[in-house]
Amino acid sequence: MGRPTIFIDGHVGTTGLRIREMLAGRSDLELLEPDRERRKEVAVRRDLLNRADLVVLCLPDDAAREAVGLIENEATRVVDASTAHRVAPGWEYGLPEMAAGHRAELAAARRVSNPGCWPTPVILALRPLLEEAMLPPTAAVTLHGVSGYSGGGRTLIERWEEPETGLMRIAHEAPYAMDRRHKHAPEMVAYTGLAGAPHFIPAVGPFRCGMRVEMPLHVQALAAGVTAQRVHEVLADRYADEPFVHVPALRVPLDADEFTFDPQACNATNRVDLHVVPHPDGHVLVVGILDNLGKGAAGAAVQNLNLLLGLDESTGLAT
Repeated sequence: MGRPTIFIDGHVGTTGLRIREMLAGRSDLELLEPDRERRKEVAVRRDLLNRADLVVLCLPDDAAREAVGLIENEATRVVDASTAHRVAPGWEYGLPEMAAGHRAELAAARRVSNPGCWPTPVILALRPLLEEAMLPPTAAVTLHGVSGYSGGGRTLIERWEEPETGLMRIAHEAPYAMDRRHKHAPEMVAYTGLAGAPHFIPAVGPFRCGMRVEMPLHVQALAAGVTAQRVHEVLADRYADEPFVHVPALRVPLDADEFTFDPQACNATNRVDLHVVPHPDGHVLVVGILDNLGKGAAGAAVQNLNLLLGLDESTGLAT
């Protein structure tokens, strides 16, 4: 049997380019690529979508749905990096570490939806706490996060890097979508076990890649007797054998400085760090750090691709 063939539909976009770079040097795969001048032609895309063993979709939501409709055989498997199918019936959610046995479900799936960058640390941090009844489903959860501007794709990258905007000179983060429902909220609810959407306040910072998500858990929201020590124990135990999820040691006293929670700390890796920070009043803060184009996008897609093809899931990925 020859090498598995891969087609990245949308390989010139931000996520697609990163995936292509990650796969380009691998000898165990063959990348199928259209002529640059014809890459948007439906007939050309249809041919490649049906010829590939596995397709990675790096497209806007409507275009991703259209691409799935162009696949006319039962053999081609799909990893969709868009938001289109993250809570759709018939699609597996591509976060292998999410639950026991989920890896096997992903490996057997024909359709996998890549997780969003924001929900990835939220699900990894909160789901175990709900499963252990340390946090009730009805808890009022507030999230604050800052991401590199590459999370907004080419348009936002050009806006931030355009000298005339002056955005790279700002000394603060820039909140967005404060007055509307974030598109990642449905998957946060679906895969954490929360009964309702968190109050999510995302922001963009003056750096290209990296992400930090702060998840403050008020003492009154936690079950009686739940401490930061217990939260840390649960998360550390859950992810002890996971190569891409790291739970740093609990630091008491915290002994933190300005670089301790650097949102760029996991850049160029497929790793996500989950820090647990205690508070004297009993509150607990969980801080997730990841590369928004690594474990938050391209790295996750490659991890899922490896699983679907029966390969070591860490192939081509850095921790």
